[in-house]
Amino acid sequence: MAGSSLTESSGAPVGVLALQGDFREHIAVLKSLGADAVGVRRPAELAAVSGLIIPGGESSVMDKLSRLFDLAEPLKKAIADGLPTWGTCAGLIMLADTILDGIEGQQSLGGLDIAVRRNAFGSQLDSFETELAIPVLGETAVHAVFIRAPIVETTSSTVTTLAALSDGRVVAVEQDNLLGTSFHPEMTGDTRFHEYFLEKVAGR
Repeated sequence: MAGSSLTESSGAPVGVLALQGDFREHIAVLKSLGADAVGVRRPAELAAVSGLIIPGGESSVMDKLSRLFDLAEPLKKAIADGLPTWGTCAGLIMLADTILDGIEGQQSLGGLDIAVRRNAFGSQLDSFETELAIPVLGETAVHAVFIRAPIVETTSSTVTTLAALSDGRVVAVEQDNLLGTSFHPEMTGDTRFHEYFLEKVAGR
């Protein structure tokens, strides 16, 4: 199991940024896989983890809270130093180098050489579910839940596309130590993306 190999290889917990959003759901999935998972709200907690998930929520609020809690700069440094980090939905926005339609003053942590568009599918009423082919996770399609989801508008040559919608719009990417998904794997009971992330953490 991916969680077991993580525990054996590092001994350090996996963190989930717990400023806002659905961090509890990610922690529950990680623990179900045997990983030691903790919420991260302070720089000292960030320094103690072997990987980090930035959950879905409200990206502009996460941005403000990360700066209020003096976490923004430590997060940027940890990402730049190679900490395995996965952003889902709002977390993807936080990891993007460019936000095309952020609110005034909104900042991202950066790291992923992509441009994203917030709420690309409209309001929460325009949320939807679909099946995605994600070869790195196996032949079986992934059931993906999109809630006020961002879209990846552009990627550089250093970014690998892991999944796209039938119309070609990119919804999952990978670049070195970073993963980003527009959708919410923590909501479906399919743990393959979490296992894939734990393998990245264990392989660091």
